[in-house]
Order: sequence, then structure tokens, then C-alpha cells
Amino acid sequence: MKKLSPVRIMFLLSFLFATTAMIAQPLGELRLVDWEPKSMLVVKETKVMKPRFPVIDIHNHLRNLDNAEHYLQQMDEAGVWICVGLDGHSRNDFYKEHLRVSHSVSEDRFMIFFSPDFSRINEPNFGETEAAKLEDAVRLGARGLKIFKNLGLTLKDNTGEVVPVDDPRVDPIWAKAGELGIPVMIHVTDPKAFHAGPIDRYNERYDELHEHPNWSFYGPEFPSKDEILEQRNRVMARHPNTIFIGAHVGNLPEELGRVAMWLDKYPNFYIDINARISELGRQPYTARRFMIQYQDRILFGTDTPPDAEAYRVYYRFLETDDEYFDPTPAHKQQGRWMIYGLYLPDEVLEKIYNKNALKIFSKFNGVD
Repeated sequence: MKKLSPVRIMFLLSFLFATTAMIAQPLGELRLVDWEPKSMLVVKETKVMKPRFPVIDIHNHLRNLDNAEHYLQQMDEAGVWICVGLDGHSRNDFYKEHLRVSHSVSEDRFMIFFSPDFSRINEPNFGETEAAKLEDAVRLGARGLKIFKNLGLTLKDNTGEVVPVDDPRVDPIWAKAGELGIPVMIHVTDPKAFHAGPIDRYNERYDELHEHPNWSFYGPEFPSKDEILEQRNRVMARHPNTIFIGAHVGNLPEELGRVAMWLDKYPNFYIDINARISELGRQPYTARRFMIQYQDRILFGTDTPPDAEAYRVYYRFLETDDEYFDPTPAHKQQGRWMIYGLYLPDEVLEKIYNKNALKIFSKFNGVD
């Protein structure tokens, strides 16, 4: 073998060192929240411009009254028949203004729910007073009661304690809803990841919570998610003549088995799917079986001010067998995953889109 000269050896060593340095060169730091991978998958994409059947959006927020005309135009584009606004607040009698403005644009297309003023929980006869206001709201055209998540989670009375969902001071309001024949849209707790652990590398909603750390309800200062859900369930058991709609898939889309048990146990319990297709769509086999089995108890909702493109993501999810698509345009980014379509049968679609809501609202003229 020919012996290498010292110069040749030095050249080869320099080349090896330079190559190794290039290979070892770091790519730079990338924050998880900035990572936006583009899928290389090539799969079918179905555009569903309008739903198979007219839609009743049972869960929405139309609080910007100046946009009522725009909302109606978006509903027309997307095939939405009726949209429910949940912001008819009791405080300062805002429900009266909400009803006046919304119904001046369309009394048939906008439906408003009344929401009690829980800041007055310490006042004598709180429940009776708010129940009377609820009755007045229904007389003016309100068609439901909305309960926001602060009840049971952050709302405190003058003792400094969190007011539980099943606090007896609220009983007259639940009873009045049953007497009037109107449903209660009840939102208690948030996604499991907001309650179950800190904002760290194990939290599947890290992106959201990093951006909005005040959305985390983890820690000893908050009641547990399970405790609040049990409070709600006790209310439903105590008021069997009142219809309750559990917002966001009964506030537990991560555990459809438990939601199924509640639907079996409480005949006055319904659920909506609003803002949770990101959860349902990552478990398509389980979600499809669940929605077919409980097809008479599930309602359509979005939680997103009327927007044609947002509605179309829901239609694609419910009607097609498309795979691995982004649910973000339907609401906002909720998790770092894609979803799959459920390809539900027409009979099921029609019930979810409108028939189940019509059954609940059948008492009132104009919705039959």
C-alpha cells in the first residue's frame, strides 16, 4: 500500500473535520407553537357547500348586534335555517335589546336564549326574581335558558365559596324553565386538558393554553371537573320535567362512554356537538357508533358566529368519509391533530340538523 504523505494526511483530516462539523451543525430552535407541518398525504377532499337538510344551529353567540344582517347573509349562503343566540343576558335587561334587534332583522331566523344574572346570587329571593325575568323574556320571544360555565367553576357568593351548579338558590330557575317548556343550554367545565394538569409538555392543548393561560382551571382553587359534572347531573335528576342540553357534547367529548351513560340515565338530557368536532373527529369509529345510537338526542351547533366556510367544515365532517382534514376553520385550533368524516346516514343527519331541535321547540308557533 502506498504510504500517504504528511500533506495528504493533513488534507484528509481537515476534510473529515469540516464534513463532521457540517453534519453536526444544529438546524436551529423551533418553538412547538410555531410548528405548522404540511401533510404530504393525498386523500379525497369533498366540498359540501350546503347541508343535506336545513340546519338549526342550536348553539351560537350573536352578541354583536350590528352584525345581524351579515349573520343572516352567511346563514343563507350555508343553508342554515335558524340560528340560536345564547346571549340574552338578564343584566341591565340586555335580553330585551337583543330580542328587539335580532327580531327586527328576522323573527323567524334568529332565536334568543335568556341568561340569568348570577352576580346577584346573594340577594334575597334571587331564584324567584330571575325566574320571573325568564318568564318575561319568554313572553317577549325568548325560547330557552343559557347557563354559562362560571356557575360551578368560578362564581363565588359572599361566603367566598364557589357556587355549585346544584345550589338550591337556583332551583326556581330550573323549575320555571320546565314550567314554560323551554330547554336549558348548560355549559359546565371545559376540555379535560384545561382541568386535568398543568400547562406543560404533556398537555395535549398546550398551544391553546400557552396562548391563553387563564383558560387553565387546574389547581386547588378550582373544583374538579368531575365534581362539577356531578352537580349538573344532580340538577337534571331533581328537575325531570326540564329539558337540559349539555353543551359541547355534554362537556365530555373525550369520554363518549360516560356521555352515553348519562343519556341512558337522564331522559331529559340532550347534547350538542358545537365546537367539539376536533374531539369527535379524531375518534371517528367510536363517534359514528355513538351518534347513530343516540341520534334522537344530538343537536347541531357551532359556537362560531355565522360564517359559511365554518359551517361547511361541519357538513364535511358529518356527511363525508373524507380523511385527515383540518377542523380549525370551523372554530379555531384546539388540538394538534386532524379529523375524519363520519359519513352519517341521511336519517341521522336530518335529526341532528333539525328534527331533534324541532321536537324540543315544538311548543312554539313558527317552528314546526
